[in-house]
Amino acid sequence: MEKLYKPLVTSDTRIKVSSTLDKTVGKKNLTDGNPETCWTSQQGLPQIIQLVFPERVCPVRLILTFQGGFVGTQCGIDTAVSPEDPSWSTLTYIHPEDVNRRQVFQLPEGGSDGIRCLKFRFEKSSDFFGRITLYELQLEGLTP
Repeated sequence: MEKLYKPLVTSDTRIKVSSTLDKTVGKKNLTDGNPETCWTSQQGLPQIIQLVFPERVCPVRLILTFQGGFVGTQCGIDTAVSPEDPSWSTLTYIHPEDVNRRQVFQLPEGGSDGIRCLKFRFEKSSDFFGRITLYELQLEGLTP
């Protein structure tokens, strides 16, 4: 029987980003569900997106839509059990393609107890200046 995954990023999820180009392309655009809006970082690497969930979650699938030419082509995904004491450990690395289409990544299981924090470290970009433009960020999974 196939498990049904639910969206893990909700209005209660706290989102932090390392930088934003300007207010029109802020972090709120990452999860607003509007394909016309995006988050764009300033130049320089690494760029970081950090999620803090209101309860423990078990992420299984990551969905990203970048703007071609501004893709985070190497991304470390780190997890932490608690936002009060974020001892980060690397869950996996993903290597998105430099394309304008939705990309889906299966994540390894990070333990049945779940996590409270997830961090994306974009270490390489297809943009010469290291900028990232992301139209969609969805995380699906389970709650323990």
